Amino acid sequence: MSRTAREWEQTPPLPKDHYVNSLIYSDKGIFREEKQKILRRSWTFACHESEIPQAGDYRTLNHTGIPLVIIRGEDRNVRTFINACAHRSAKIARDPSGNGKRFTCFFHLWSYDTQGNCVEITREEGYQEVGLCKEHCGLREVKTGVRLGMVFVNLDDECPTLDKYFGDAFESMEEVMGTKELEVFHYHRFIMRANWKQWHETNMELYHDWGHIVNRTTGAIAEDYHERRWKMYPNGHGMVSPFQARYNNYGGWKDRDKHMLPGLTAGEVRVIDLFPNTTLIARATAFRIDTSTPISPGQTLVEFRGLGIKDEPEEQRAMRVRHHNQFWGPFGRNLLEDVLFVEAVEESNRHGAAQYGIFARHERLRAQDDEVIRAYYRTWSELIGRPASDPVQTRD
Repeated sequence: MSRTAREWEQTPPLPKDHYVNSLIYSDKGIFREEKQKILRRSWTFACHESEIPQAGDYRTLNHTGIPLVIIRGEDRNVRTFINACAHRSAKIARDPSGNGKRFTCFFHLWSYDTQGNCVEITREEGYQEVGLCKEHCGLREVKTGVRLGMVFVNLDDECPTLDKYFGDAFESMEEVMGTKELEVFHYHRFIMRANWKQWHETNMELYHDWGHIVNRTTGAIAEDYHERRWKMYPNGHGMVSPFQARYNNYGGWKDRDKHMLPGLTAGEVRVIDLFPNTTLIARATAFRIDTSTPISPGQTLVEFRGLGIKDEPEEQRAMRVRHHNQFWGPFGRNLLEDVLFVEAVEESNRHGAAQYGIFARHERLRAQDDEVIRAYYRTWSELIGRPASDPVQTRD
């Protein structure tokens, strides 16, 4: 039956970790805390190594408002720096990507090498009286790690190592991503009017497969779909065991049974969700990395990368691109539906029309169990210092 305003506003009659207060999506104070306590202290996906293959190659990004530049050095190592000149803080790399042996600030022409050393100060003699010299003016380096070709960054110098943070969370993708060298063949980005966590929730919540025409046709009715199990890892990561999708159930599509990625069988689907904001999905022949980067409480940058085997035959690459874009390209079947789902949720959260989101499904850790989201928000709550179900307790 319908509810009155008082009934609608009551907390759900559920355990505290089975629902979240919608303020976690819209409150500006909570958003500021997330940036400081979670996003700037977690290992976050930045790019794939194939995007910076040569010495001097770089890629820029914005991470919680902090401009970063990722550079492959002359020694072939990948490093990340805050993209700000040590002199007056102007950006030293102003393009999305490029190549250079030196990075020169366009403001006063101070220069840096690929290892972050300051190698030239314009008319350096003017600083002799105060003792300022190049050795004191290197770029601020950011913790950087590479796993299976993926480059991760962490702004916290006291953070755990990359391997300790992720542990065994990549175990189902080790063979897929680590057997042959992969490269990004597709990249696109878009701005979504929703909170960054709402996008990541959709990747974790397989219950929403019923909303996708393709997913419920090729996946949810497959014999083994509901029998696969979730496995949770420390620090909020989760993996669901594989199943075989039936792609030929969708009109005009064919089974994915040729040129599979390493370790995958015909039609096989594997998924890993990484805290705080990255998902890896393998679909037999196609592979996707997506990341949701917050801009504001109600605005998110979503990035999609499609990966294929480096130097594979042209015919195989064309097939892989086609299979990737059927689901995840800008005009793919799933992408736009996901955006519609998430923006519909945000519209009700934005001004408090809906006060709670419920993640209460129990299916003995089978596919559409919500435990992976509950585990995610237990980690979120621990880092923020308050439960996601009641996030307006006295802040630190």
